[in-house]
Amino acid sequence: MKEVYDLADLRKGSVKKSRPPIRLGVLGHPVAHSLSPQMQNAALEKSGLEMRYARFEIVPGELQSALESLPRLDFIGVNLTVPHKIAALAFVNEADETACKIGAVNTVKVEREKLLGFNTDGKGFSRAIREEFSVDLRDLRVLLLGAGGAARAIACQCAQENSERLVIANRDLEKAKRLAEELRPFFTGPKVLGPVPRLQAIDLDEAALRFQIANADLVVNATSLGLNRADPAPIPARLLAPHLMVYDTVYASGSTAFVSSAIEAGTRAANGLSMLLHQGALAFEIWFDRAAPLETMRKALL
Repeated sequence: MKEVYDLADLRKGSVKKSRPPIRLGVLGHPVAHSLSPQMQNAALEKSGLEMRYARFEIVPGELQSALESLPRLDFIGVNLTVPHKIAALAFVNEADETACKIGAVNTVKVEREKLLGFNTDGKGFSRAIREEFSVDLRDLRVLLLGAGGAARAIACQCAQENSERLVIANRDLEKAKRLAEELRPFFTGPKVLGPVPRLQAIDLDEAALRFQIANADLVVNATSLGLNRADPAPIPARLLAPHLMVYDTVYASGSTAFVSSAIEAGTRAANGLSMLLHQGALAFEIWFDRAAPLETMRKALL
């Protein structure tokens, strides 16, 4: 069994011939780090489902071909990770309301040879925050780093749950502003005491971040920084303060570099394993229309 498959494997149909057959997977670039297979394969075994979940290294130009090959290979579905979530929306036959609002797909279900798109990132994130910090998004002032696929899902979830405030920080400021404008109708009511607006888009630079951190409870890294150990921190550790909670959507078997620096600064911090768990459980429920064996999946990740 290979650790990572690719588009050539899909085209040859070799995944269909494996025993048990591969009928689920995660498509990404890079994807070798993904822990989804160990979580989902444990769930499949626990549920008595004779199939396997695998990793697929798919570069951006291959995404459409990879998705279109799924029905003939008897796939039940796939997950999508960096950098495919936004692009995938154009390649599914239908998308549910949540995926359309977010503008990104992280879960595909194959049904009657059609590709149906969903997004479980927002709900998975919300459940992870409640699990890690025993608090709901509606009670938090959120500083969100990033404006890509995962960040869009998190921002939309904050809007739907009526967070105290939301600040979107991104290197491409115009991209952050566009996302903020899409969500503005959710933030019209006055909820925060003080001079700061409830919804804001800012540049991802130290001066802007320093002010916002004083008016935030939760800092979320939804950039891809941290996937490689050599990556710079999404924000300088010197900006982190003990009053904060820090959540890094990047995950690792131990603490990510960002989580480690946050803990050293005295904050409560967690990496993205809990979000992976909850969005994965929601995907399982979409594919099989049954409750996911959550504790089995959790043990497989840990």
